[in-house]
Amino acid sequence: MREAAANAPLFIEAFYDACNTLGAKDVAVPDLRIINRILARYDTGFEIQPPNLISRSAQSGPVEVPPEPPTLDQQARELIQNSLSQSEQFLAEGRGRQAVQEVLWLLETVSTAFQGLDTGTGTVQGKYFNKIVADLRKRSQGTTLDQVLDWVSTLHGYLSSPTGGGIRHGTHLKSGVATQPQEARLFCNLVRSYITFMLAEHGKLVGHQVLD
Repeated sequence: MREAAANAPLFIEAFYDACNTLGAKDVAVPDLRIINRILARYDTGFEIQPPNLISRSAQSGPVEVPPEPPTLDQQARELIQNSLSQSEQFLAEGRGRQAVQEVLWLLETVSTAFQGLDTGTGTVQGKYFNKIVADLRKRSQGTTLDQVLDWVSTLHGYLSSPTGGGIRHGTHLKSGVATQPQEARLFCNLVRSYITFMLAEHGKLVGHQVLD
């Protein structure tokens, strides 16, 4: 639970699994009804419907991403919008895994826009997603960007793991579970929100350097 604390869905899953494990050993733990009541009381947006964690707003529209990020050229803008449209098409067709793969690829692609940028405390030297995020976090400790990138890394790691989301590197044949529609929508909206934030941060960094 400590390891999952930075990501709400993972934390809820870890808590529920812990209750099941302890309950099987005759330890008094809150039952499913109580857990869901607490999740609803604090408006978390989630409900446990074994074996799934359901987003109560799973059918809501996609998180909006700026159609024309001002600091990116036309080709980059078209790439972003085409990828977002493709992801939405996959969701509409019930192809959740492909939809999440598409926005995950876009997240990694958008991160490359930070290569070579001066953050004010150093230049981003990384060339790949994990290294770029590590550079940005090292140069923005204690800020909102640092916290958001922590969440980004957690989600990216979960979706990459064969025993986690099983999206990027395949899923474990024995223990893996296919991505459910509501999970796909949740993952897509989370990634889209991170992309939106990263584009805004990129704009701030580029604008600062232009002013300098």
